[in-house]
This record gives sequence, C-alpha cells and structure tokens, in this order.
Amino acid sequence: MSINNIPSVDLADFISEDPKRKEKFVNEIGKAYEEIGFVSLKNHFLSDDLVEELYKEVKAFFDLPVEVKQKYEIEGLGGQRGYISFGKEHAKGKKEGDLKEFWHFGQEPDEDANLKEDYPANVQVEELKDFNPTGMEAYRMLEKTGIYVLRALAIYIGLEEHYFDHWASNGNSILRPIHYPPITEEPKGAVRAGAHGDINLITLLMGASTGGLQVLRKDGEWIDAKPAEDELVINVGDMLERHTNNKLRSTIHRVVNPPKEQWGEPRYSIPFFMHPRSDMRLDCLDECIDEHHPKQYEDITAGEFLHQRLVEIGLIKEDK
Repeated sequence: MSINNIPSVDLADFISEDPKRKEKFVNEIGKAYEEIGFVSLKNHFLSDDLVEELYKEVKAFFDLPVEVKQKYEIEGLGGQRGYISFGKEHAKGKKEGDLKEFWHFGQEPDEDANLKEDYPANVQVEELKDFNPTGMEAYRMLEKTGIYVLRALAIYIGLEEHYFDHWASNGNSILRPIHYPPITEEPKGAVRAGAHGDINLITLLMGASTGGLQVLRKDGEWIDAKPAEDELVINVGDMLERHTNNKLRSTIHRVVNPPKEQWGEPRYSIPFFMHPRSDMRLDCLDECIDEHHPKQYEDITAGEFLHQRLVEIGLIKEDK
C-alpha cells in the first residue's frame, strides 16, 4: 500500500502511564521514520493561545518596513540569529535563492548547562515588545516536545530512553519563523523552498496545514503532507539518519509555489530545527550496524557536520 499522506501519531499515548499505549507510539513513530521519515503529531506542548500569539508577533515583524528589518540582519553570524533577508539561502546544489525571508531565535542555555561553546545572543526587536518573549516561549515548548519524540526513538532503536536528553536540551536548536511573500510574477526557477533534507536531528514544523509542503516517497513520487490544523509535522534530519546508520530516514522535501489563484496570499511557516550540543558524536550507533547494514559513515561530531553543511547551502562563506 503506498502512503498518500504522512502518518499521524498522538504524543498523549507516549506520555500516558499505560505501557501498551507508550509502546504503540514508539512503534508507530519508529516505523513511520523508517518508511517515510515524517509524521504529524497531535497533543504536543504548544497551546492554541501560544500559537496564535506567535503568529501575530511574526506577522507584525515581517510587516515592518524593510529598513527596520534590515537593522536586525547581523553581519558575520552566518545567519545564526536575527533577520535573514530575501533570497539569501538556497537548497544544496541550487543557485536560485528561495522565495522567503526569515528570522532566527536560538538557544538561551540554562545557567548550569556546562556548555563547551558559546551561542550567539538572540537579537532583540525594539519595535515589538512581545516578539522575543513569545518566540522564546514557543522555542521552549517545541524543545520539550522534541525531547519526548527523541525518547520514543531512543527506545525504538534499543537505547536507554533518556539517551538524547543531555545532548538535545541546551542544544544548538533554531526556531525559524519564515515569511513567503505573495508571488507577483512567474518565478525564474525558484520555489518557496527547494528540495532539501534537513541538517539537524529532527525538525518540528508549525504551519504546514496551509499547504505547499511535499515529501518525496521511496518510489520517487512527491506527496502532499497535510496535517490537521493543530498537528505539528515532525521529520528526521540528516544528523539522526547518520547516527542511526540510515535506519531512520531523512526524507527530501520541498515547499512548492501555490496554484496561480493563490499567488496573492503570503505563507508563514515556523520550523524548529532541533540540534544537539556541538560536541555530540554522530558516529553510527552499534545498535544500527549488523552484517546486512554495515557502517555507512565516518565518525564526526554534530558541530563539524553542521559547519560542513552551512558552507554547502551558502550561509557560511569559506575563504578559498
């Protein structure tokens, strides 16, 4: 049977005290990630009120005059924090910049996190007093949701349930509100977001229910990912695929331009890219290597891998 939508799972099953429900969630999400690399998830930790508030703040920011937004585009940070203007980023291997502008909120680590690195400070928007606090509250709730998903995956792989906790909490995660403005003329080879895999462990996406997100099935067919209104779309990134020696799949996906009659509508989406601490080792796990699945990747840390990929997609320029 071919899948025509991504499977839906319920986090309430995993958090329930019922071992059967917990096991059901672990098996459902594990199998989905082996098959198609994507699920939609209900009963996450983002309240409807918080989601509504976040969209309000994000729209208010992108509605600011261009010269106001540009003062928040900080040179020399490789786009890690603050504002990134139109067409700066492209999919790996593509020249055309994507049709979007975006913002980055980053980690504000706990006092006692004992991090081996410094994260850049978040950029504060003076014009909107609730923008930063709302963004960081959503960041925390998405991080919490992501940690529960990683616990389920740890069990599925055969690791201790809390294996990822230390690495993913206080990790180098990014919350990225994106604005795809209305399309005013026939795009020259650019789409809202070109076909790509994500770099990180997992991505949690708000706003996919407005349409446009497509996922590449194993047989080479593109399918529409259509979550319910209150569901997050969560997919495996390249770091987790690598760490699990290709057991869990980082699936190629894209955001296509809408039909012409919808060109006049902007689109907003808000992905949370869950990264571990940079010193986490992504070496292929012994649990995922056997005679039929020999080790596929060289040993590497998350920080080294991230740097390689940021160079490939044009956010970091390396001196030749």
